Amino acid sequence: MRKTVIFAFRGDPVCFIHVLLNSLDLHSRGLGGNIVLEGEAVKLVPDLAAPGHPLHTLYLDVRQAGLVDGACRACSTKLGIADAIESEGLRLVGTMSGHPSMGDYLMDGYEIITM
Repeated sequence: MRKTVIFAFRGDPVCFIHVLLNSLDLHSRGLGGNIVLEGEAVKLVPDLAAPGHPLHTLYLDVRQAGLVDGACRACSTKLGIADAIESEGLRLVGTMSGHPSMGDYLMDGYEIITM
């Protein structure tokens, strides 16, 4: 089975919908579709977790499928939302100077997509 991980950097919900949709599509095809939130994308978590957000249901689908690997520890801390990330039940990842390491994913056999 191929394994794919999407590193999402942009904090724009109009762009992030593509991350969510592609994650579910890849997963449904047996291609992985895991998501790592990096950069300003970490700021989306509290909004997406709110039931009134337009992407909330899609976000829940991704979460229920277990496709969010985690969020960048350094970016979440710098942007002041590390507690909100952890409260949402997401892990903070930071094996590379506080940031998620693409190298770790490559060594584990993942193909990386950045969005």
